[in-house]
Amino acid sequence: MPIENLEATFAMLQEALQSVRPFLQEDGGDVELVSVSPDGIVEVRFLGECANCSLALMTLRAGIERTLMLACPELRRIEMVR
Repeated sequence: MPIENLEATFAMLQEALQSVRPFLQEDGGDVELVSVSPDGIVEVRFLGECANCSLALMTLRAGIERTLMLACPELRRIEMVR
C-alpha cells in the first residue's frame, strides 16, 4: 500500500530519529533522513564518525530500521546512502 502523505510521514520519521540520535552523537556521529518514497523506501545518510564506522550496517538494521519501522509500519525498507 503506497504512503499517502509523504510530508507527514517524513516529519514523523524525523521525530522517531530523535530517539536514536543521542546515541550516535555520543560517538561523534549522526543520521540524516534523506527521503521517503511513496512505495515505502526510506533513505538515510550517516554523518560524522558514523559515516565510516565498521558497525554502520548493524546500527542501520538494529537501531535505525527498527525504530523507523515501529514508527511507521507501512515502510518496506531502510537504505543507507552516501
